[in-house]
Amino acid sequence: MPTAASIETPSRRPPGTHPVEERILAAARAHFFVHGFRGVTMSDLAADLGMSKKTLYAHFPSKTALVERVLSAKLRAVEEELQRITGESPADFTATLRQMLACIQRHTQQVRPPFLRDIERETPELHAFLKKRRQELAHRSFGKLIAAGRKAGIIRRDIPANLVIEMLLGIQPEKMAELGLTPAAALTMVTSVLFEGLLTEKGRARP
Repeated sequence: MPTAASIETPSRRPPGTHPVEERILAAARAHFFVHGFRGVTMSDLAADLGMSKKTLYAHFPSKTALVERVLSAKLRAVEEELQRITGESPADFTATLRQMLACIQRHTQQVRPPFLRDIERETPELHAFLKKRRQELAHRSFGKLIAAGRKAGIIRRDIPANLVIEMLLGIQPEKMAELGLTPAAALTMVTSVLFEGLLTEKGRARP
C-alpha cells in the first residue's frame, strides 16, 4: 500500500532516463489510462513489451509502483506545460485561458474514467494524492491567471478566486461520465458559464 510520502511528486522525481524504463512507462500509460488499473496485469505489459515478467519486475517491483510513476510523469507534464503557458505574468487573459483549457482537455482526455475508478477502489492513498495534486495545480495556475485578469481590470474582484477554482475542480470525470459528458466538454461548458454567464442575450435584456 503506497503512502503519501512514498509517492514522488513531479518536482522531486526527475524524468526517467533508463531506456527500458521509458519503454515500460509508455506501454503502462497506454494500457492503464484506457483499460484501467484492474484491467491490466503485469503479464499483459510484459507480453506487449516482448520482455519477461522478471525483467519488468526488476524495474518496477509491483503494479502499484508502476502506476505511481505513470501518474507522477503525467502530473509533471501537465505542470510544466501550464507553467510555460502562464509564464511570469499572463499578458493576454483570453488567449492564456484558451491555451490552459486546451492543455487540460488534452491531458484529461487521455485518462479514462475506468482508470480513476480503479485507483479510487484499489489504491485510495494514490487516489487521494492525485486529487491533492490536481487541486494544487488548479489553484496555482488558475489563481495566477485570475490575479492577472484582475490586475488588467477584466475580472471582478468581489468574487473569491478560490470559489471560481473550486467550481472548476468540481468537474469530476466519473460524474461527467454519468451525465453523458466527456471531461473536456464539461470543462468547456462550465468555463463558458463562469466567464460568459448562464443567461442568453434575451435573458440578460429582461428587467
